[in-house]
Amino acid sequence: MKAIQIQSERKMGVVEIPQATMRADEVLLRLQYVGFCGSDLNTYLGKNPMVHLPVIPGHEVGAIIEAVGAEVPEGLKPGMTVTVNPYTNCGKCASCRNSRVNACKHNETLGVQRDGAMREYIALPWEKVIPAGLLTPRTCALIEPMSVGFHAVSRAQVTDIDVVMVIGCGMVGMGAVVRAAQRGATVVAADIDDDKLALARQMGASYTINTQKEDVHARLLEMTSGFGPDVVIEAVGSTQTYQMAVDEVAFTGRVICIGYAKTEISFETKFFVQKELDIRGSRNAQPSDFRAVIHYLERGTCPIDQLISREVTPEEAHQAMADWALNPGKVFRILVKF
Repeated sequence: MKAIQIQSERKMGVVEIPQATMRADEVLLRLQYVGFCGSDLNTYLGKNPMVHLPVIPGHEVGAIIEAVGAEVPEGLKPGMTVTVNPYTNCGKCASCRNSRVNACKHNETLGVQRDGAMREYIALPWEKVIPAGLLTPRTCALIEPMSVGFHAVSRAQVTDIDVVMVIGCGMVGMGAVVRAAQRGATVVAADIDDDKLALARQMGASYTINTQKEDVHARLLEMTSGFGPDVVIEAVGSTQTYQMAVDEVAFTGRVICIGYAKTEISFETKFFVQKELDIRGSRNAQPSDFRAVIHYLERGTCPIDQLISREVTPEEAHQAMADWALNPGKVFRILVKF
């Protein structure tokens, strides 16, 4: 069967791999749409330390159930539209013991630590297959990245009295904007791209800041009566945005870290103490976050078409990735249609 494989730095192509086989406790999925995410771009550029090449990328899935094994519960049936929880959990580490399986010490994400879903068929344990109701497979490919943003809002314990600043309005950041707005918070979206900021307003942001054109500190003080945001969610992974999060969050505020920085970062650590900050990591998503995103998308208010920058065939995927590498700031999601 056909699959997309990243063979080495900046080299990607379509390969033939053996047809997927299914165990008794697995579900065979026929892939319809699979999204490229930032980690796939870093893998393509040779900048993802968690990946050993060659690898089949892809963990943002919209699929149809082709067949089910004999030990699969009756709730999963051929013909159903589904998405996938692409993470693994060992059941034995401290994270798993504390029921935070999304942060399993030994997690292997599809397309990162193990071959992913950019292929015609894949067999997965039934527990990782999530029914998506009446959503289309195309929409399903957006669920996983948005769920990561939803999870960050849960980690921040956002309520309706909070001002929440989201730094970075890619797909993950947009998920955080949506979820924080759903919880009644006042949301400030920050990015360097005006088009993304305009879309963030559509998705629930009350205010926007272009961090390249505006005085971020002055704008935040103006919006918050001089206090600063109660929560800052960092969804970029750069030195500047991490430092901005710590500098701008209010005293006794919460900083939530999603983005992976490529280098070590220096902080004014006095702020950690003086502000008595809560600094929390946020990794992947919980099953409840997937369900919450599906519930949101079922309402039909999400501007799906504006979040999908490009749809390509497997044969066109390499060119799409090369184009994305030249202009990464303008892309939300590239979907590969199988």
